[in-house]
Amino acid sequence: MSGKIMAKIGYARVSSTGQSLDVQLSKLIASGCKEADGQIFQEKKSGTNTNNRPQLQECLRHVRKGDTLVITKLDRLARSTLDLAKIADDLEKKSVELIVLDQAIDTSTPTGKLLFSMLGAIAEFENAIRAERQADGITKAKSNGVQFGAKAKLSEQALSEMKQKRADGVLIKNLMSEYAISKASVYRLLSEGQRCRAPRGRVD
Repeated sequence: MSGKIMAKIGYARVSSTGQSLDVQLSKLIASGCKEADGQIFQEKKSGTNTNNRPQLQECLRHVRKGDTLVITKLDRLARSTLDLAKIADDLEKKSVELIVLDQAIDTSTPTGKLLFSMLGAIAEFENAIRAERQADGITKAKSNGVQFGAKAKLSEQALSEMKQKRADGVLIKNLMSEYAISKASVYRLLSEGQRCRAPRGRVD
């Protein structure tokens, strides 16, 4: 018998060194992943950045055609829908299936493949919405006199209006949204010329 034997490769992750991987490892072993044979990759890392998870990177390099990657939950694998769709696409190109135990997802089935097609479409939709909101924010900021550069600035008129709104009790978070600038920029601009204190009894 020739050729590589198909294997179930597990990946387990917790975000803190104080958390335990035991529950995930038990489920992966029960599903057929063999920890003793090096078929389970595990790490204690935040999920915010795929590039900062070396064991995940190694796992994705390790899997081969015919293998199945097994995880307990989707959020153990990816940091966002877009990230998940990219990983799923990479696995599909390598002819590697994906099983998510707790959510009963299996890409070897028609339903599983449909799910990931939908995830890819959702990821594109989220990206388009994010870009549209960013463009709208820039347009709104420019109409309010914001000059983009090292520091966010407002025209004298816009700055005067913002200070008056703050004095009237408008919350910092609402000023951030209206003028499309960061919290730090709002405080910095409000403090230019004179210190603007929050109205008594109001909390941002």
